[in-house]
Amino acid sequence: MTRTAPTAIRLLILDVDGVMTDGRLYYGPHGEALKCFHVRDGKGIQQLLAVGVQIGVLSGRRSKMTTARCRELGVRHLIQGVSDKVREFEALRSRLQLSVSECACIGDDVVDVPLMRTVGLAFAVADAHREARRAADIITKLPGGQGAVREVCDHLLDAQRRKLALARRRIGAATRGVST
Repeated sequence: MTRTAPTAIRLLILDVDGVMTDGRLYYGPHGEALKCFHVRDGKGIQQLLAVGVQIGVLSGRRSKMTTARCRELGVRHLIQGVSDKVREFEALRSRLQLSVSECACIGDDVVDVPLMRTVGLAFAVADAHREARRAADIITKLPGGQGAVREVCDHLLDAQRRKLALARRRIGAATRGVST
């Protein structure tokens, strides 16, 4: 049973390593060499942004690749080098004037569990650590970095579409009985 309806979500918080990527770290002679992001995840993020759902990225690590990917997707709320994700989430939520019930997150490991327990709706990727899966309201079918973010975006978008269709039906029913 989920704590918050997907239609109420106005902010989705993403972890990077293990959620937006498959969690593997590639190192070259000068440090981290690359991260692999899934193109369909990016499209889902852009679609959520287009319907007014804000995206926040909170990562314990700092990465130029993450900065570049978020810039490319239009993600304005990127916070890297985070040691306390709940504190950073609360600051962002406060700035955006949102209630906890309007916020969701996707996590994959024990470091994400406190945030997952704080937000209104928590997702875990399919290959998440067991503690993250226990803290989740919904577990994706796909693993991190392989379309799990898109799966969550589609879940939230489908809920928004159903809500809009229901509102249109109600408006239509209410106006059919009105004479001019």
